[in-house]
Amino acid sequence: MDSVHLNPAHKTPGGEERGEMQLTGMTHGAKLLRLAGFPASEVLGPEASEAEIKDLIARHGEVFIKPIFKGGVGKKGKSGLIGRAKDVKTALREKERLYFATHTFDGHTVKSNGVTFEGAVPAQHEVYFSITDSTRYRAPTMTISHCGGVDIEELSRDKIVEVPFDPLTGLKSFVVAHALSDLGAPKEIISPLVQNLPKLWDLYHHYGMTVLELNPIRMSKAKPGVLTPVACDFKCSFDRDDPRSSRLNLPASLFTEDVSEFEQEINQLRTYQGQSDVYVTNPKGTVLAMTFGGGANSLVTEALGDDGIISSDFGGNPPYEKMRDVARISFKYWLAQTNVLFIIGGKANNTDIFTTFRAMADALRDYVSVHGPQPIYIVIGRGGPNLVRGLVAFKDVLEALRVPYRIFAHDSAMSGVVDYVRSVNRWMKAGGREAIAASLGLPTGKNASSAFDAAAE
Repeated sequence: MDSVHLNPAHKTPGGEERGEMQLTGMTHGAKLLRLAGFPASEVLGPEASEAEIKDLIARHGEVFIKPIFKGGVGKKGKSGLIGRAKDVKTALREKERLYFATHTFDGHTVKSNGVTFEGAVPAQHEVYFSITDSTRYRAPTMTISHCGGVDIEELSRDKIVEVPFDPLTGLKSFVVAHALSDLGAPKEIISPLVQNLPKLWDLYHHYGMTVLELNPIRMSKAKPGVLTPVACDFKCSFDRDDPRSSRLNLPASLFTEDVSEFEQEINQLRTYQGQSDVYVTNPKGTVLAMTFGGGANSLVTEALGDDGIISSDFGGNPPYEKMRDVARISFKYWLAQTNVLFIIGGKANNTDIFTTFRAMADALRDYVSVHGPQPIYIVIGRGGPNLVRGLVAFKDVLEALRVPYRIFAHDSAMSGVVDYVRSVNRWMKAGGREAIAASLGLPTGKNASSAFDAAAE
């Protein structure tokens, strides 16, 4: 799995230090390599079903199970943190062992959050390859070895070569061919590498990278009589000031440097049964958006901008207990500063709306019973199985708590609902919050709700 972090002291093979955003792993790495037409190992994420894992094993004979860590984390294999399996039962057992594994590396301890399943690529030869923006040579530099699959620092200097090249002409085939010949690489691997490695220059150059590293590239014999280089691990770093990296449309969550206590608590609930993906977009925001579905998440996060507190996807038909815990944790950290509690999603196919709404409503009632009434405005937009029962359950709790709310039908345009939320938030900042606070001393919160509706119109 991939992650991006700020690493103020990353050393390239040339030895220089630099500050950068680093992405590692094959989940996103394989997608980037496909842009360049470079073969990559097949990978499944932590949400993979037993049937998908079984099919991957059937096609590749074996899978490797790797924990997902935040940022670039090395020496996982030496620490026993890479599992392998030839059957589904073993794969699931390794998943359980590694899902929340702890790893100490370079003096600090990190905790994984999920695993990936990667199809094995049998091969006799392994290759190390990287392109770096070297300050030593004042030019992009190719580093290559035909003894890959190990930490680059462990190789003797006669088994690895660094070759600077002209950025105007890019990485040419003859540069690769001469380097491999100088190393005395096996003849059968030279031609496939000469044909494929230059493709990586386009990926490196056109997307604002400062480091691109593949280790190992395994020379597969999947096609009889032909060796094919297949990337089995991936690392790259981006120049934070180069806008070309935005062309990749990488998830914004990859670029969080540290995981907050809130994210850690939510991540503990993440299992294959239902999602609980979340990250903090603005800890000073005033709209707490609890979204269901990736499409809703993307639209809502972008439209709310700095007004939003978190970006979330709580879909996947979570059970009552899990959804209540997710809401409880979210309210514990953010409800006191929230102007608008926004619950939104598309029309679900299999998520039980009654279960999720009842869980969130109960969590809200529990919070208020401990912390007292909250001057917030609730906006709900959702569709799916048991919607009416869910809305009734939520509505009963909201009216008991005497907070104003607005419910949108399942056929409402999501963009319009988001615009409404933004207008609510503006009104709250302009005095609406105080009006709701005053209304909480009355039998109902209808006065504040009516006042807002009038102002919004």
